[in-house]
Amino acid sequence: MIYWFTGASIQAVSTGAYRAVEFIKANIKLEGATKASITDSKKVVEICTQYAQRGMWNIFLVVFFSTLAFACLESYYFIGYLISIALFGLYQAIFMANAGGAWDNAKKVVEVELKSKGTPLHAASVVGDTVGDPFKDTSSVAMNPIIKFTTLFGLLAVELATEMQTGTRLVLAAIFFAIAVVFVWRSFYGMRIQAGVRATQTERAAARAA
Repeated sequence: MIYWFTGASIQAVSTGAYRAVEFIKANIKLEGATKASITDSKKVVEICTQYAQRGMWNIFLVVFFSTLAFACLESYYFIGYLISIALFGLYQAIFMANAGGAWDNAKKVVEVELKSKGTPLHAASVVGDTVGDPFKDTSSVAMNPIIKFTTLFGLLAVELATEMQTGTRLVLAAIFFAIAVVFVWRSFYGMRIQAGVRATQTERAAARAA
């Protein structure tokens, strides 16, 4: 769950950033401009906000339904689940915050201390920082509310689940888990950068035709 969450949140950030860049390339002309367009700036912010909301909505529903599923499955299993996400979430958050900060600082060192803007070294540091920013600013800091929500909501859910009959609990667990899997799929495949997907499909179709 922890590793899915970090991947899905980074996927949402990457897709939103790609869409914003697409819009900027197609609609914003920087040559000769002396003042930024308020309308264009609002549109870029709107694109980023839209993909952030879509990504977080999918993530929230996965966490919500998977918590219900595991709580209904077995009480002792759910206790182990809570302990595991707290343990792995802690170390994953520390790792992503440190790694993201290291990438960000590396770019600053190249730009400020080495004064190497425009060089291949600077290009490599920028690529690293595109990974570092969602690491330290998105996935790592969002780990805490995910763990808190799962723990608090899960304890209420497991208390209700223990009052149900075993058969009912297992049926509900299967239903909730199936719903969670749907939103897991949407968090990755539904948030893909479609330009690359279409290009790949076109290449495959051309290869089959040849």
